[in-house]
Order: sequence, then structure tokens, then C-alpha cells
Amino acid sequence: MASETPVPVTTGSAFEKGKFFVIEPSFWGGGRIPGLEIANEDKLRLPGTYIIESPNGDPGLYPERPHLVHVPKLGGMPRDFEDIFGMWIVSEALKRVFESVDPEGFAFAACDFTLADGTPGPQYYFCGVLRTLDALDEGASRLKIKVGDYVNGKYYDRSGGASLVFKENVVGSAHVFLTPFALEVFCDRVLHDAVVAAGVQGVRFADAADC
Repeated sequence: MASETPVPVTTGSAFEKGKFFVIEPSFWGGGRIPGLEIANEDKLRLPGTYIIESPNGDPGLYPERPHLVHVPKLGGMPRDFEDIFGMWIVSEALKRVFESVDPEGFAFAACDFTLADGTPGPQYYFCGVLRTLDALDEGASRLKIKVGDYVNGKYYDRSGGASLVFKENVVGSAHVFLTPFALEVFCDRVLHDAVVAAGVQGVRFADAADC
């Protein structure tokens, strides 16, 4: 493995809060989790792996329709936004918000959902973010940048706190995006405000300028 050396990063003179956010499912608290399982997980995995790819817009990505089941002994009914082993699970309501703000930024795969008593539950979807932008202004941001044996050769490490500045000319009209060097999903104020206005449950935002 190559050495993992933090790259010195200078701090910009000011960080504008309220422009960009990390978006992710929120913690339940109290040790509680969603009581969800993917009943046909073994059929959806990539061959020879434990990985289920996120939707990418290809209707033939999965050999069969994903099937979620509620298992009460594991936890509660899912909220509008959940994460199962890295897979985003979203409700119909949150899907509508995402599609209304940035239809080209997301892909969805409809899931069957069975309640504990065997009856059909509300509609949920696997959700994937399609857009990746190398948009971070590294010189103006405060974070650890590690180089070494990482995907794409480096990794943005927010541990200990970070202040992220994005190049708005690169972000352009995008409202949601990934970067090549981190796992987090970022969104702008427009998507943030639309989600908040919709009153959906389970969404957490962290201001990228103070995260």
C-alpha cells in the first residue's frame, strides 16, 4: 500500500455557510434502527461479491425487482430516508422532491415492500446519485487530503472537522453531486430547502462550511 500522507491544505479567508450541505439519512437515536431487510439480497449482489450496486438508470441493472421486508424485531418502520449497508432507501414522497429539483441527478429502482403481517407496504425505492464533480476548491477548504492506495489516488478526510468550499463554476446548475475522492453526497441550498419544505422524515443535513 502506498503511504497515506496528508496534503497540507490552506485555509480560505471565509467560509460561506448555507450554500452546500452533506445530505444523508439521520440517526434514529436510542439505539434504534430501521427494521428493514432486503429479502432477495443474494439475487441482487454483483457476482462473487456482497455488493449491491446503486441504481444507475439502467432498467436491467438488477435481475429481479428488489424486495424489502419489515422485521419488527430488528427495528421500526422505515422513514422517508434510510440507509441499508450503503444503499439509500427513499419513500415516494422523497423521490418526488429529488426528481422535482434535480431529475438528472438521481436514479431510482422501485422495490416491493412487505409488512410483517405479509401485506404490501408503502412504496419505497433504491436511490443512487448519478453525478460526480471534481468541484472541491482544495486550496480554499480546510480538511485532510490523504494520498495513497485509495480509489482515484486520494481521499478527503473530514475527521476532526472541516470547512469545504466548492467551485461554483464547476457545480453549475447541479443540485446534488458526489466527488471522486469522498463517499459523502453533497447538495446545494435549493435541494436542502425543498426537502425541508416537504416535511419528510429521516434526512440530515450538515453544512459543508462547518462539517
